[in-house]
Amino acid sequence: MTVLSVNINAVAMLRNRRNLPWPSVSGIGRIALNAGAAGLTVHPRPDQRHIRFSDVPEIRAMIDAEFPGAEFNIEGYPTPDFLELALAGRADQVTLVPDDPAQPTSDHGWDFEADFDLLQRVVSQLKAENVRVSLFANPDPKGFELAAALGADRLELYTGPYGATHSDSAAAESALDDLERAGRAALDLGLALNAGHDLTVANLPPLVRRLPEIAEVSIGHALTADALEFGMGQAVARFLKALSLNGV
Repeated sequence: MTVLSVNINAVAMLRNRRNLPWPSVSGIGRIALNAGAAGLTVHPRPDQRHIRFSDVPEIRAMIDAEFPGAEFNIEGYPTPDFLELALAGRADQVTLVPDDPAQPTSDHGWDFEADFDLLQRVVSQLKAENVRVSLFANPDPKGFELAAALGADRLELYTGPYGATHSDSAAAESALDDLERAGRAALDLGLALNAGHDLTVANLPPLVRRLPEIAEVSIGHALTADALEFGMGQAVARFLKALSLNGV
């Protein structure tokens, strides 16, 4: 069964519009976990435009105190400051992304050949601290054998191109073909699978039917948008129902 990690970056972005403590990032995370999410995801960027560095220990403390079975996934580009924050926050999983600090959101996976030396150092450091490592990957199996050689545990398939096909069923099928091909290649190399970016209650079931081995999906934008309409608890329930392949 694929589990859901709720990305709460958009909640933090809304909070940061004012110098006020609401909406509470950890409080909204608590609602998501109470509703059945398996974990929370944050992506603290250097400019702290959404998740602040101070949010990380607060979220960690809430999970430890109230949801000891939940996971904390911290994603970002592996600068020394990011790695220090992720380790101090005792991330259960670190998802490494090749983002430039100026990017508005993650929009491509690693070039495993060009970035091999950097990733080798970082993956070794994280594995030495018993942290699960996931690498953000394009839906193209090129270089996946290098990702496996790095000792990574998982690849997170970038599903943005699939999400962009929301109004074109033929393009959606083609994007699913790419994701399935990439996912099967990763699985054959012994890598586990995550997936994320622009996933919705509508496009999740076709993806999970193609790749039921996906261990985790990380969803923020669409889930937060649904939460504005349905409330966070009900939004999580809708996504869990979509993951169960029952639809909504």
